[in-house]
Amino acid sequence: MTRLAGKCAVITGGGTGIGQAIALAFAREGAQVAVAGRRKEKLDGTLRFLQQVGGSALALECDVTKAEDTERVIKSVEDAFGKVNVLVNNAGALSVSTVETIAEDDWDRVMATNVKGPFLMSHAALPAMRRAGGGSIINVGSVLGIVAIRDRAAYCASKGGVTMLTRAMALDHAHDNIRVNCVCPSIVESEMTQNLFAETEAGRQARESRLASIPLGRFGKPADIAGLAVFLASEESSWMTGTVIPVDGGATAY
Repeated sequence: MTRLAGKCAVITGGGTGIGQAIALAFAREGAQVAVAGRRKEKLDGTLRFLQQVGGSALALECDVTKAEDTERVIKSVEDAFGKVNVLVNNAGALSVSTVETIAEDDWDRVMATNVKGPFLMSHAALPAMRRAGGGSIINVGSVLGIVAIRDRAAYCASKGGVTMLTRAMALDHAHDNIRVNCVCPSIVESEMTQNLFAETEAGRQARESRLASIPLGRFGKPADIAGLAVFLASEESSWMTGTVIPVDGGATAY
């Protein structure tokens, strides 16, 4: 299948979980793919998978909270592939805490990764997308950027920021033929969430309670998010921008 043939995509947090699944889905659809992240060994693992799928691929170390890293990544991708058509801002950080229990440095870490990261990556990518004649920016937000739950104050605040950043950027850059949309998962089984529930009776009860809040009765899988990302990167969504789309098993339908 070649829904993304001729496109070049950059995916942050591409070493594991949702980012890796999106990278593989893009490659299967014919895109040139660059994965970026802080852990080289994880990126190299994704790169091996991409090479098995076929096509051109690149792995680049990057801390999305540092402007020099984000600019270097976009320049490296443009130098290697000649263009940047798609950016997936997937890198994220989680904190289980309230405003009273979170430390200031942990608050700053969550905000830097989840809000500053998409800002810096988008700031670096926008000129390249203009040179390419347009593009698609896909922000991986969260249902907790739409609704809230307990013990997620910093995370909800940061993902709410991603929701509104998406809408504002969609208005600011529509005239450049650059679309900006936001994918909002509920809990997805990934490295970031694997330690969310303790291996205790209380942890089991918390997991069952959270599962009970999802009408479809299961947590998400990275592939559940990858399919929507392919659609938003493709020309099939060419009249969509500024959307905030839950992918949550029905959790926000209540």
